[in-house]
Amino acid sequence: MEDIDVNALLIGGKSENGELFKSLLGRLIDEHLGWRQNYMPQDRPLISADEQASPAFQKTVQKLKDVMEELSVRMRADSVPWESPRYWGHMNSETLTPALLGYYFGMLWNENNVSYEGSPATSLLEEEVGMDFARLFSFPNGWGHICADGSIANLEALWYARNVKSLPLAMKEVKPELVAGKSDWELLNMPTEEIIDLMSSLSEVDLDLVKRKSARSGKRIEDLGKWIIPATKHYSWLKAADITGVGMDNVIMIPVDEHYRMKIDDLEKTIEDLATQKIPVLGVVGVVGTTEEGAIDHIDKICALRKSFAKKGINFYLHADCAYGGYARSIILDSNYDVIPYADLEHELRQNNVFQDPSNTISRDDYEALKALEDVDSVTVDPHKMGYVPYTAGGIAIKDVRMRNAISYFASYVFDKTIDPPVQIGPYILEGSKAGAAAAAVWATHRVLPVNITGYGRVIGRSIEGARNFYKFMSELEVEVEGTKVEAHTIYYPDFNMVDWVFNVEGNKDLDAMNRLNQNFFIQSSIYSGMDYLKPILTSHTDFTREEYGDSCLGFIRQIGITSPWEEGSHLTTLRASAMNLMMYDAKDFAAYKVKLTEAIKEVLKPCLNTK
Repeated sequence: MEDIDVNALLIGGKSENGELFKSLLGRLIDEHLGWRQNYMPQDRPLISADEQASPAFQKTVQKLKDVMEELSVRMRADSVPWESPRYWGHMNSETLTPALLGYYFGMLWNENNVSYEGSPATSLLEEEVGMDFARLFSFPNGWGHICADGSIANLEALWYARNVKSLPLAMKEVKPELVAGKSDWELLNMPTEEIIDLMSSLSEVDLDLVKRKSARSGKRIEDLGKWIIPATKHYSWLKAADITGVGMDNVIMIPVDEHYRMKIDDLEKTIEDLATQKIPVLGVVGVVGTTEEGAIDHIDKICALRKSFAKKGINFYLHADCAYGGYARSIILDSNYDVIPYADLEHELRQNNVFQDPSNTISRDDYEALKALEDVDSVTVDPHKMGYVPYTAGGIAIKDVRMRNAISYFASYVFDKTIDPPVQIGPYILEGSKAGAAAAAVWATHRVLPVNITGYGRVIGRSIEGARNFYKFMSELEVEVEGTKVEAHTIYYPDFNMVDWVFNVEGNKDLDAMNRLNQNFFIQSSIYSGMDYLKPILTSHTDFTREEYGDSCLGFIRQIGITSPWEEGSHLTTLRASAMNLMMYDAKDFAAYKVKLTEAIKEVLKPCLNTK
């Protein structure tokens, strides 16, 4: 077991490790400056001492200093203190020191990871990060890369699904002998692996011809069928359907249960109904870490369903949107990146100091869902969320590296096919120019914290434990504000590290009144009521609408005594905390902040209760 102290990898809410950070950053900057000076030492400097002493030069330097001072003032005045234990809101937190150092250092070299020619250092780093992603999801023949964010990764996943599933139709037109004897229905229901095998058997010339006749031609995209997502989907899926030409009308949303996980029975019935109508399923998306609830869909049951339908000749692409929760899989991988048997997991969690409280563990449901990610076709995973890396660093991993040929483009001025560089990223991604600094940041962090239980497992454990501390606090919270008793009610036990709750005045049975209270609390505890730096607590919120969530939250609403009708147009306004702070896992530290948070909540509630 490697002995890693996560506290050493944070600047700290009170800059406890600030001097360490400055010294490491200063050393990296000095090394870069020396590198510049040592390149071709016979070349003389082009900025002379005389010029540096000139009035124009000095005036420009002073302007630079003035602008930096203004920038500092604006950032200090208008930024959110993500690193504070008083922040319980969006998916933001203090980022890890190796990530910050890697990003700063990477920026100095100004590498553009679209082509190895322009980024010989950071392209190799990104390739290694992609292999890290593949190891994280147990893809032995997989590949991955960094992209701007989860929305781009999701778009890329739908791009993969659209192109791959359209290849059999294109093969029928260009190389009919490859799919001889198959009807269009059979072609549209070929397994992903079989399609990739056929694609890989083609010559480069034939592959180009097939790809021209595939979905990238713009033809027969609607024939590919439906794209199925849970009601808790990220909004980027609708944008992706729009952009790829799949179309929003071909997106089907599956209801979720009271724990905000996709209903597997409804998914099965939907696919059966589509098959009866001879409508193919282009693909299905399961989510690990939903945006509003942090819920983990039953990926294992979706995979089992896919295998069951495959026996009936019905196959579809399967993607896991793990933008938020992907790094959680590290908690079930041993130091060799093998999945830890569930029977051994509790022992391994204790051995690696993942949780402080021995009663904390990973539920069997969540374990099976995380384990089953090895059976999907592609995964979205964002280092800039639970990887604790600065924005922008999204990511995607594919199970079979050969699949990337379904979306590849080679621009002759960027990619010379007569040269075989050590790594090629640009031809196989949606983006063009991209920051090498992001690759340096993720690479450095993964080297300090491996994506298994010995490294990131401890980071994820801290966040989960902090969320459970916050959940217990909110579940038990009752405060009296100027004679009015207000109760907090948590909506569900968190799968991951997201906690949703509501405040309600004791005895109130009206949904609208409760929604107004929570909307007002959010406004008072966010930037929308003025500058946030001195606010005693900060949080975020969301709405569970009947149109999207159905009756999934009705049981909770009735349980806390709300009797208002749950009908068309109804919604539940919730307060929402992505509990990413890595210091609130500690029971003693949280106990101290619990007192402070209680007083802060009472302070924020005062104007809310006085608002009609």
